[in-house]
Amino acid sequence: MKVVKAYRFALDPRPDQVTAFLSHCGGRRFAYNHMLGLVKANLDQRRAERSYGIAEAALTPVLDWSAYRLRKAWNTRKEQVAPWWAANSKEAYASGCADLAAALENWRASKLGSRKGKPVGFPRPKLRRSRLSCSFTTGAIRAEADRRHITLPRIGTIRTFENTAKLHRHLLRGTGRILSATLAMERSGRWFVSFTCEIEHRERTPEQPEAVVGIDLGVKHLAVLSTGEFVPNPRRLEAAQQRLRRANRVLARREGPAPGKAPSHRWQKARQRISRLHRKVAAQRGDAVHKLTGRLARSYGTIVVEDLHVAGMLRNRPLARRIADASLGEIRRRLEYKTAWNGGVLVTADRWSPTSKTCSSCGAVKTKLRLSERTFACEQCGAVIDRDLNAALNLRNLAQKTAVDLESPGHVKTARRKPRKTGPAGSGIAAGRPAADAGQSS
Repeated sequence: MKVVKAYRFALDPRPDQVTAFLSHCGGRRFAYNHMLGLVKANLDQRRAERSYGIAEAALTPVLDWSAYRLRKAWNTRKEQVAPWWAANSKEAYASGCADLAAALENWRASKLGSRKGKPVGFPRPKLRRSRLSCSFTTGAIRAEADRRHITLPRIGTIRTFENTAKLHRHLLRGTGRILSATLAMERSGRWFVSFTCEIEHRERTPEQPEAVVGIDLGVKHLAVLSTGEFVPNPRRLEAAQQRLRRANRVLARREGPAPGKAPSHRWQKARQRISRLHRKVAAQRGDAVHKLTGRLARSYGTIVVEDLHVAGMLRNRPLARRIADASLGEIRRRLEYKTAWNGGVLVTADRWSPTSKTCSSCGAVKTKLRLSERTFACEQCGAVIDRDLNAALNLRNLAQKTAVDLESPGHVKTARRKPRKTGPAGSGIAAGRPAADAGQSS
């Protein structure tokens, strides 16, 4: 079974290599902004001609937005607009064109109503303070045999902080090949390279292929399993709050950026210290999520989770920080691909399923259940059980009642209830309809 994996390594570059990194990222930003201006000028011209009453067939031809056409248009203009282009790899400019093509396609799909999620606006130019990154898809991209260096086109060989043995073994055996490499800098000033690879993954079977487990995610406990296990929430961000507050007070006393004035060196050091603290918290949180999801995917054949609306939950201001620190959405995302790798099945329960209000013993549903009520007491059968454990048992029961094809490992299924009305008839949001002209900027 072939899967796509990413291997990310921290870099230890020389000063001249950092200069090359910045040059490549700047070239990507320049190509993105230049081609964006070209596309916008084309759309504005067509809109102006349409306002003059010119027939549709006689309008200025539409500029093709595909990555290939944008890259081809860039190559015809680069000598005039960027005579310094040869200082960087051609992949720097190609990645800018590819990013612009993806942004324009997202905007077009959102305007036509075929893209889920929040509306996507017309792409905006990238600023100098935007995240620095650059992608490479061709050229000399490899992990060196000493397992301490990697090579990127035009930049050359760069030392890594971490050992690249895990990736190098796949390349040496022929069970993996590098598809692309992405160079990026974090806010803390540290550079990373991420290799996207196609790996030949051996077939696996969970330790308990017939076992079904329901998982209720929350803030008090990171996860409660239907087996009765309560996984504690590490709350890494809350544990680091005292250090973060102290570091932010130090930053506030430093001389920061002002109009026409650069920030002081001590302000930059204080800001980097805050970034390092946040990076450490994120790494600890990610480590806990990886260990939990990996253990579950290796152990159980069928895993049931809820389809949580995390973005809506974050609007609860008193709990927003704790919900974000729990990484509820990230747990589900990692379970999706890890169950596929380990030969399991992930079942997603419908968002509106009243798992917390339903008795896991008799099936009676409570009308109301306050968040402060941590124990579920059934008024019908008299069962008394922990609220989160009750929800986990209901998730397990929901999967057992749903026809799940265990012979298709890695498939993500959704167990849905009867559609719920959220308002009077006709008050819902209308289905997305194609826009009158998706070729105009709004």
